[in-house]
Amino acid sequence: MSTVFHNILRAVASAMEVPVVVCLLLALAFAAFSIGWVLTERLGERRHLSVSLPALLDRLRSGEEPIPDCIGHSGLLRRQKDALLELTRHPGFTPAMRESLAANLLEQEQSHYDRILKATDLAAKLSPMFGLLGTLIPLGPGIIALGRGDTYTLSASLLTAFDTTIAGLIAAAVCLCISTVRRRWYSGYMTDLETLLDCVTEMEREA
Repeated sequence: MSTVFHNILRAVASAMEVPVVVCLLLALAFAAFSIGWVLTERLGERRHLSVSLPALLDRLRSGEEPIPDCIGHSGLLRRQKDALLELTRHPGFTPAMRESLAANLLEQEQSHYDRILKATDLAAKLSPMFGLLGTLIPLGPGIIALGRGDTYTLSASLLTAFDTTIAGLIAAAVCLCISTVRRRWYSGYMTDLETLLDCVTEMEREA
């Protein structure tokens, strides 16, 4: 009976070899895509992100120009401007309604950034697992080949094991680094946006 179970487990492991390799190739492709994506973020809109928060708050409080114009002419990100401008488009809202809208806008932005981070976080966690599977699966035939003196099959199995390990670690390392960089960026975005939303809400209340 134990032989039957062993054969079933061996069949399952063998059947998983190709899917694991495919997943690792997809993980490497996603890591390469993420590098391009984060470079686009850095060299795109973020390159033009140049705003001094205290100076912008002073401009908003001074009342020298309308709040929408002040926001539109600032060096904020497009998503930050959209959220702030949305808050100013409802002058008839009560202070409580405006605060609720500000909280909702902040939550939407946080969800947007969380979705982006989850992709690279998930890839960073799963890639080593697929790499480990790709390492262990070929070792079964390799050990059998060693017992038979078949060094060629053993060498091929070990090479596959090493290659899949390396692929999994590379994909995980790249995605982890990208998640770390993005998390720092997005944390700064959210902190600035929360401060500005509070300021605009307070100014609308005073007006």
